[in-house]
Amino acid sequence: MSNTGGRDGGVQSVDRAISVLEILARRGEAGVSEVAAEIDVHKSTAFRLLGALEDRGLVEQTSDRGKYRLGFALIPLAGAVSDRLDVTRQGRAVCERLAAELGETINLAVLQEHWAVNVDQARGPSTVATHNWIGRLTPLHCTSSGKVLIAHLDPARRTALLAESGMEKLTPHTITTLDALEAELGKVRETGLAVAVEEYEIGLNAVAAPIHDRTGEVIAALSVSGPAYRLDPDHLDALATPVRAAASEVSRRMGWFHP
Repeated sequence: MSNTGGRDGGVQSVDRAISVLEILARRGEAGVSEVAAEIDVHKSTAFRLLGALEDRGLVEQTSDRGKYRLGFALIPLAGAVSDRLDVTRQGRAVCERLAAELGETINLAVLQEHWAVNVDQARGPSTVATHNWIGRLTPLHCTSSGKVLIAHLDPARRTALLAESGMEKLTPHTITTLDALEAELGKVRETGLAVAVEEYEIGLNAVAAPIHDRTGEVIAALSVSGPAYRLDPDHLDALATPVRAAASEVSRRMGWFHP
């Protein structure tokens, strides 16, 4: 079999496995014959699919051993998505209020592989013509949100993500060495604030603070960004208090209570 055929077969198996999960979600429980009929495969194929999903805890057999239902291993997977959706929902009003107060663009970003992905945005009255950042993947090493998100990771994971991203030099101000970045990330952890001064794009500055979930884990970053002529370094310093306060408010809405 060629490599292409193997890949196609793998994709087909994934597609079928997802269909099985959807069937069980819709029906509550189903037997091998019912699953096989719905996805139009032989019973032995359905049995293998269910067995593989059962090995990972994604499905489980009911007490009478004749039916399958969704397993508890789906809960942490759903919870990871739920946290992302929830931080957007809980942060929306806070971001809109901060955008109106500061007149700049406010973004919420979360970690996705070796990127920071922006999941929500609010724009101040003076930012009508600026970027739409929602859904945009941005580097971790040269954005304020990215620095916040990796500063609180386990060092080994942080190093691996940065190695995967490559720490590309995007402007003359981009930090491209691990030692220099680690020194800056130490300040981020100490101050609860990250800045990016023309590190990602010339003419673009930003400042960000962490958002915590109920366990205290950093799950998102709230940032303020704008043109360098408005958000010069002195202005970024002045934004520290409102940005931290807004991020703390979203964190409280997520269930985090810092003494």
